[in-house]
Order: sequence, then C-alpha cells, then structure tokens
Amino acid sequence: MDHHRFDVLVVGSGLAGLTAALLLAPTHRVAVLTKGGLPDGASGWAQGGIAAVLAEDDSFDAHVQDTLVAGAGLCAPDAARFVVERAPAAIDWLRGLGVPFSCEDGGTALHLTREGGHGARRIVHAADATGAAVQAVLVARVRATPSITVFEGHTLVDLRTAPAAGGAADLPARCTGLLAHDAATGRTVAFEAPQVVLATGGAGQVYRHTTNPSTATGDGIAAAWRAGCRVANLEFVQFHPTSLHHPQADGFLISEAVRGEGGRLLRPDGHRFMPDHDPRAELASRDIVARAIEAEMQRHGLDCVWLDISHQPPAFLQAHFPTIGARCAALGIDIARQPIPVVPAAHYTCGGVVADLHGRTDLAGLYAIGETACTGLHGANRLASNSLVECMVFARAAADDIRAAARPPAAGGHGPADPAQAPAPSVQGVVPEAVPADTGHLDPAHLATVRDTLRRAMAEDVGIVRSDARLQRAADRIAALGAEVEQHWRTAPPDRALIELRNLVQVAGLIVRSARARRESRGLHYSRDWPATDATGVPTVLLPAAA
Repeated sequence: MDHHRFDVLVVGSGLAGLTAALLLAPTHRVAVLTKGGLPDGASGWAQGGIAAVLAEDDSFDAHVQDTLVAGAGLCAPDAARFVVERAPAAIDWLRGLGVPFSCEDGGTALHLTREGGHGARRIVHAADATGAAVQAVLVARVRATPSITVFEGHTLVDLRTAPAAGGAADLPARCTGLLAHDAATGRTVAFEAPQVVLATGGAGQVYRHTTNPSTATGDGIAAAWRAGCRVANLEFVQFHPTSLHHPQADGFLISEAVRGEGGRLLRPDGHRFMPDHDPRAELASRDIVARAIEAEMQRHGLDCVWLDISHQPPAFLQAHFPTIGARCAALGIDIARQPIPVVPAAHYTCGGVVADLHGRTDLAGLYAIGETACTGLHGANRLASNSLVECMVFARAAADDIRAAARPPAAGGHGPADPAQAPAPSVQGVVPEAVPADTGHLDPAHLATVRDTLRRAMAEDVGIVRSDARLQRAADRIAALGAEVEQHWRTAPPDRALIELRNLVQVAGLIVRSARARRESRGLHYSRDWPATDATGVPTVLLPAAA
C-alpha cells in the first residue's frame, strides 16, 4: 500500500476545505483530497449568496435572532453569535482574494439582497452564481500554493485511529490519518497526519430529488461515525422549496433570492398561496415554504407550482439572475414573461458530526467543518445563506486551533512514510485487499440500481412530511439494502461507486434513526403522528456502538 505523510489532511474541496487549506498553508504542509476534480464540490453550486451584517440599519443581534427563529428553538446561541460576528471579516477576506461580488451601480459598495427568514438585506452575492465565483478564486489560489498538494480522484474510504497517547483511558482516541481509493490506479492509499479536517459536505444524494451534486454522499459523516464520533440532528434535512421542475433540469436550484426580490408562488389557476400559510408569505423560512408547496401539490394533485418573477423589468432580471435566466431559457422558459415550474428538493444536511466551536470532534486530531459538521448553528432549520459563511468561519477556527496545537511537523516531507516509524493504527471498517478472482467484480449497473432503490425509499418515506409507519418501512428497507451492500463490501475491492453506496446507506439509516427518536414536529422534521412541538428543543445525538 502506498503511503503519504503530511502535517494536515483536508478531505473535501468545497469552500470549507479550500479555506482551511489556504489558511494553514503558510505554516503547514497540507494535502487536499477530493474524489472528483478540485472544483467539483457543492459550494460551486450555491447561487444565492453569503449572509453578513454590513448595512448600517442591520445588527449582529438581528442576524442572530433571525438564525434562532429559523432554527425553531434548537440552535446553539453561542454558535449563532460566533458565526454572525465573524461573518463580515470572512467577506473582507474573500474580497481581498479577488472574489467579484456584485456592487451597487458599478461602484464599490456591495449590493445586498434579502432572502427568506432574514429581517434585513444582508446577503452578499456575485449575481446569482456566488458559489461558482468564490470557488473559482479559491481553486486558483490553492493550485498556486506550493505547500498544498492536491490529490484529485481520491475517495475517502475510512479514517485511521489509534489509542490516546500513553493508552490513557480518560483521553479520547486520536485520528492518525485515513485510507483513500485512488481512481487512477484502483489502489487503496494510506495518508498519515497528526491533524485531519473533514470537509466533505452533506448527503443530499440520499434522496431521489436533490439540488446537490453527485459528490454529496455523506462520506465524512459516515466515516466519522464508523471511527467512533457522535452525530447529531440528522433528521433535519432541508428541502429547498424551489428547484426547477423539468426532466432536463437535473436538480437545478432557483435561488432563494428570486423570492427575496419579489417572486410570488402561484397555483396553476394563478392563486398566490403563501399568504394562506404564513404572514411572511414567500419570505417565510424554507421549512414553512417547502411544506406549503407540498401541501398545495397534494391538495390539488399538482406536479409542481409556479414561481413568478415576470413583473420585474427584464434588465433587472438579467442583472440579478443571469444564470437562472439562461438555464430556464435553454429549457424554453422565459422568466421575464413566464412563471418558473418548481418543486421542493433535498438541499442541505443540517445535522452531522458533532463538533465544537473550534471544529473539534470526539477524536483527537479530527476536525469537521462545513456541512459535514453539526455545531448547533442551524438547529432544526438552516437560515438561508448562513451555510457559506459557516464554512469560512469554522475553517478559520479549525486552522487557528491546529496552529495553536503547535504539533511538530511530520518528518520526511510528503513522500512515502516509513512504516516502521508509523503508529499502530486501526481502520474503521473492512477494506478488502485480496479478493478471489470470481468474486472481485461488481456490476456497476447493479450498484446503480441499489442506489436508486435507496433514494426512492428515502423520498417516499422520509420526505417533507413523515409518519411512524413510513419511517418503520424505511428502516426495514434500508436494513435490507445495508446487508447487501455490506456483503459486497466484504467480497469485492472498493471503488468509488461502492464506497459512496456504503456511505449513503449508512447515512440514510442514521437519518431514519434520528427521525424515529424525535417524538414531536420541529423545523424541518414534521410528523403526522407527532404534530405538536415540545416546549423545549433537545438535539438528537446518536452515539456509535463503539462508545
């Protein structure tokens, strides 16, 4: 097995991972592992923008309060304030790197838009393709930084762990590195480092309809769980209310900012229905809007509803929503003259690996940041545009903590490590190394069928509206799929498709376990059998069997 040794391993190449890598690069030798290409993460798909208090008539207290309200009584107030107070500095950092944010009338003052759940205009954006603009700048910076080595086509298989130093029973085990599958060679590669940062994004691909890219398969969440970390609040899967409904749309997102700029949700008969569901109408938080759309579709037998922004001048639409306009036009929809057909789709994983305000997890040396983590910021429902700023704030917090640890650099550069000097790690899970010739191959079409079966089961039984019976059915179906996948895992060499399927099944099971444990309706989790909301919100925390 090939070995590499670095000071820090960063798994994931979205905004969280690339920010952490760049902040650590001046003092550490960093490896960035990504299973696709460097620009392929979910961050590049973000349209709306980044929330930060920059206007004179806005305040940190107001942004915190909007976050807490959206989180439905389950946010950690210290986490919300931690992020909100550091958001303006994060925007300054991006501007300093050259991110081309939209400004007022060609000047230097940032244009601020408003999205659902926000009481003020505080969304910094680059037209309607903010994530792509940010990602392009960071990718270029990372590629130009000599102390960062990028490993594209490397999929996380499992984390490597070792007992606490000296075998102390009262100290947590430590993460010593990871195993990854190299798509170019088909081999398993070992990476060692005293610090590992998981920034692998969420698990939107666990659902049939999602706005997430194909890479969002919960890899970091599943690997951390197998390594002995707690996970929390995984029942809270945010469905974006407005993904484009078209057979060729492939989960294309219609930004929250369309409603922020006056977009109205209509039934086919032209009735504007959101005022019937919430006094904030289209500017209600995403969980409320998504449930309202779902209710209207079920009540009236609709395949979709309509989002109408055609009352705005064409020049305004071209300036604010060029990407959305172009994508819709390619499908024969003129947003300046026609409403946009939309449906809810799985969008954001609000729960994840339990992490503190430094990004630290239950394993010493292991950090989780961005959508992979659960810090308490989002609670039961993420406030729009709080996710990208969360990536940057916790990437900096983790980088600061890693620097403060003042660990000695790993000897020997980033070449092959000397196995005799390496600690004695354990690998969570089974990584087949030698497989008989007659059992060493899997039909990719079969794996795709199993994946599709899982995603359909989640869409049917663990969607926007849930029930005890449907959750039980989902648990049974996932258990059966999990048994089949585990058999494949033990008898065939891993490749990306099998690794992702293993992680999807595991995360799906954790979502269902979390949902069944919550005997109330709160935020993104709505149960027909438990429609009331408890007076006090309590996080759902799952402990791994190893604990």
